[in-house]
Amino acid sequence: MKAGGKSAKPPGPRGSLLLGSLRRVQREPLELMREGFRDHGDIVGYRFGNTRAALLAHPEHIRHVLHDNQRNYNKQNVDYAMLRRLLGNGLLTSEGAFWHRQRRLIAPMFHRQRVAGFCNLMVNSTLEMLERWDALARRGEPFDVGAEMTHLTLKIVAKALFSADVSDDAEAIGDALTEVNRQLGEFSLLDLLWMIPTPRKRRFRAAVLALDQVVGKIIDERRLSTHRNQDLLSMLLEAVDEETDKGMTPRQVRDEVLTLLLAGHETTANALTWTWYLLAQNPEAADKLEREVREVLGDRAPDALDLPNLPYTRMVVEESMRLYPPAWAISRNAIADDEIGGYRIPRKTSVIICSFITHRHPAFWEAPERFDPERFSPARSEGRPNFAYLPFGGGPRICIGNGFAMTEAQLVIATVAQRYRLGLAPGHPVELHPLITLRPRHGMRMTLHPADTAVAADIRRNAAR
Repeated sequence: MKAGGKSAKPPGPRGSLLLGSLRRVQREPLELMREGFRDHGDIVGYRFGNTRAALLAHPEHIRHVLHDNQRNYNKQNVDYAMLRRLLGNGLLTSEGAFWHRQRRLIAPMFHRQRVAGFCNLMVNSTLEMLERWDALARRGEPFDVGAEMTHLTLKIVAKALFSADVSDDAEAIGDALTEVNRQLGEFSLLDLLWMIPTPRKRRFRAAVLALDQVVGKIIDERRLSTHRNQDLLSMLLEAVDEETDKGMTPRQVRDEVLTLLLAGHETTANALTWTWYLLAQNPEAADKLEREVREVLGDRAPDALDLPNLPYTRMVVEESMRLYPPAWAISRNAIADDEIGGYRIPRKTSVIICSFITHRHPAFWEAPERFDPERFSPARSEGRPNFAYLPFGGGPRICIGNGFAMTEAQLVIATVAQRYRLGLAPGHPVELHPLITLRPRHGMRMTLHPADTAVAADIRRNAAR
């Protein structure tokens, strides 16, 4: 039946008779979806074993699921079932009235004025990192900038939201998160049968236990402290449900702290890592970034009031997240039958929204593979559909920390760009690793170079005229 008919199913790859495209989505999910979009268009149908799935690439179709008809789509699918093994029923995975209550409780922590109060923390933490980098620069020693960004963003989010110093636990958190990220992103058929013990599952449970111990220590130290902090952890511990007159259970507090600790640093760290890579590959953009930073800041550290005067810095971050969105795909489960773009979406279909593909849709992005920060200028952004760009998701479930993340990324980049330009280490391979987040498979080994003195000299000449 042609598209538009009541029984029309989205076109897509046939896959194997028994498993459909299940093995390919386990091995190379991003490539499978890119091929699907290339071969079949804006809506692609898949079968993963006994699960039906539909990939949506058009902004209007995505808007339908995340906004217009969002009540028909929930998170009761295998993707979120696996995430709940790590995060429990935190803000990312919870739904319904419980999610609304938690969102209302947590939202004030991410108000614009509250985020502005974290700017000094963000800048000072970056400056402390740069003190370590100075020694690396003197030795000309390559290092993994991804690991550095992870430690930096973890330190910032732990201090900002929970008034906690996790420096001593950073390596343990990083190792555990890498393990669970890999396992959740590369699940196997046996993972669906959670009761069957396997070495993978033992490693996963050990990683979750390590994360639980860090979070437990943060919560226990706060409960024993006589000092009252005005932070998110205090809000969680003191919250009382208006209907039941009861506070959160220890498990609920754990779920929210772990969700915000992990989600609050992992995605920003990846965004920054890919930004340094893209700037290294595009020296003209790096020149323009350094010129803006020097003209606005000179030699002083940035603060919240500088952000409106650093538009190119913001555009660099936005363009980086267009090309390499940290949360590269999200999914929803269709509660009831629906129709999207003339195709039938039966109930229990897993709807996949791959921002990596939508961010490269040629109908909405000119030369989509090119790094071009100024495509986010007001003039060039005019008329672009909202859901053509969704690094933080969209609709009511848009990431609560998007303002925090954007502020942090801009301040980190501006602070580093005052002192250094990063270059990709010779011979280092760069390959996408699409797990739960989009990481570079081999890390990102880079070298440090003094910020472009030619840029500084050009600014001085212009100022003297």
